Amino acid sequence: MIISWNWLKQYVALDMSRETLEDRLTMSGLNHEESEQKADDWAIDLEVTNNRPDCLGHLGVAREVAALFDQEVKLPKAEPKASGPPVEKLAAVEIKAKDLCSRYTARVIQGVKVGPSPDWLVDRLATVGLNSVNNIVDITNYVMLECGQPLHAFDLDQLADNKIIVRRPLKDEKLEAINHNVYDLTSEMCIIADGKQATGIGGVMGGIQSEVTDVTVNLLIESAEFDPVSIRQTVLDLGLPSDASYRFERGVDSQGIDWASRRCCELILEIAGGTLASGVIDVGEQPKEAEPITLRFPQIERILGIPVPAGEVERILSTLGISIRESNEEELVAVPPSFRNDLTREADLIEEVARIYGYDKIPEDVIVPMAPSSQTRIDRVLEVVRSVLTGNGFDEVLTHSAVTEKQNESFSPWSEEAPIQTLQTVIQGTNSLRRSLVPSLLLTRQKNEAVSNPRIELFEIAHVYLPQGKELPLEPIMISCCSGEDFFLMKGTIETLLDALQISKPFSVKQEKHTLLDDEKSVGLYLGETRFGVLGETSRAGGKQYKLSKTATIAEIQLDPLLVEANLQPLVTSLSIYPPSSRDFNFVVEEAVQWSALKQCIEENAGPLLETLHFQEIYRSKQLDEGKKSMLLTVQFRSSEGTLTGEQVDQASEQLVTACQKQLGATLRG
Repeated sequence: MIISWNWLKQYVALDMSRETLEDRLTMSGLNHEESEQKADDWAIDLEVTNNRPDCLGHLGVAREVAALFDQEVKLPKAEPKASGPPVEKLAAVEIKAKDLCSRYTARVIQGVKVGPSPDWLVDRLATVGLNSVNNIVDITNYVMLECGQPLHAFDLDQLADNKIIVRRPLKDEKLEAINHNVYDLTSEMCIIADGKQATGIGGVMGGIQSEVTDVTVNLLIESAEFDPVSIRQTVLDLGLPSDASYRFERGVDSQGIDWASRRCCELILEIAGGTLASGVIDVGEQPKEAEPITLRFPQIERILGIPVPAGEVERILSTLGISIRESNEEELVAVPPSFRNDLTREADLIEEVARIYGYDKIPEDVIVPMAPSSQTRIDRVLEVVRSVLTGNGFDEVLTHSAVTEKQNESFSPWSEEAPIQTLQTVIQGTNSLRRSLVPSLLLTRQKNEAVSNPRIELFEIAHVYLPQGKELPLEPIMISCCSGEDFFLMKGTIETLLDALQISKPFSVKQEKHTLLDDEKSVGLYLGETRFGVLGETSRAGGKQYKLSKTATIAEIQLDPLLVEANLQPLVTSLSIYPPSSRDFNFVVEEAVQWSALKQCIEENAGPLLETLHFQEIYRSKQLDEGKKSMLLTVQFRSSEGTLTGEQVDQASEQLVTACQKQLGATLRG
């Protein structure tokens, strides 16, 4: 954020050197990047963190200066004189996408004269790096840089039906922006339209059809609040950042929306003339006062390590715009201003006191009470889970917990009860809480395929919501993966995870059927007799439902069984310096015998020399009896005490063959 020294003096007395101001602002959290002289002014570049959008305007920085140097902020009154007809007779506003735009205000000025801006306005904008366009556009930019609230001026005569409609785009709708580029609009963007067509991208950029030009006479002044997440996604999708979107992404002052509108109209009347219509169109949610926060004075010394006088605490908070509702010797109750959404708890207020009082006043050797902490069991297990999955090439994602009913019905291996319905949707159509993470991951995969990402390996760890009739729903944590690799590689990833958690219970699979999955490659996952997960490849119909270009493999496992069975005690063994010895085995077994059973039998009976066991292939041929199949595998033996002899390997091999014959009826194929 570039601040003009001369502009800042309009709101607060700068009776200190520029260097002193820059140092104090840096120490208080507004890091000074550089300063550059511009004519008789200075452009001061400050780094504003994402949680301080209030400092994306000169008034916000002025509040900081006032608090640091014990001065007062001179706030412009913003009281334009309205002498025109009621604004409702000249324009109308309708919000059809309330989740994307929570509030929209509009004022109308008739009979303006568009032309060059006065020198003082051109100079102010030039200092902070903006070129002059015309007096109307310059004023909207000026007010944005003054208070941090973006505004937009429409040519009212170019708005069909003199109406503003805030909505989502129509199918295949496009917009030519004021930068003369044409943009394809998607269904989740916020569009400002008139009675016929889109005329701007809400919170990002206006359209060329209604921009203010030299022939403009009547204006509609927009001051609104848009959803930060929607703005951020729109900017990413269109590659269209702007000064306005930069501020809307971080959140604007809900109570400052109307002030900015009045301030803008006041300057337009002063510079460009015209008649302001009486009243304001104000549609949407009205701002609410923040919740009071109790600050206990003893907590300041406990956390900072030094006492701060109660009077100084009240002065600092009051100067920052925080109102003191009540106070006594032990505590005070404060209400944060609307422009400080980052202040929600006692620790936040203590931080405000610390940075304004001065971090340099806190000695380096101050004793701050601390207590040891440790990770919970669930944290330790999830740390292992994330390590294994990321090590196997998966990327963690975070998706919405609400999905559409169709998606919810497509895959629900944990509950057959109807999903819980949501009262308010985050995204259009997502009206039920998910009973599985898989649909969300498949949607994410499809979006990545659509932009031609070459490798799409995803996992998510989150709650699902399983209905229980009239009882509160179960909310187990699930670990869900979605891969472009085949069934067996995903199964190997799960086995690697179980090994990393040192789970001793035998792991096995049993065939299951799910509508979304291929019947031949769909199994339940078991630890002993406990079903803890599901694994499978999407069927042709399942892939078509999610518009996937190729088959995906999914796995979903419950965290709770892993918490019970995991052995989190670190296990370290020395690596053997002696060479291994490998043997191939080709067992003929009944068709019903699964690889998991054969694997378990060998691991339990091969003895201490067994190091690794690898599955190779399954053969079915006319040379075998009906109902039989052949399983080929490789076993590797190794000793930590010396080089294995042929006799030792033969003995271990005979031991596992005998066990497989007795337990599974397996015979070696000659």
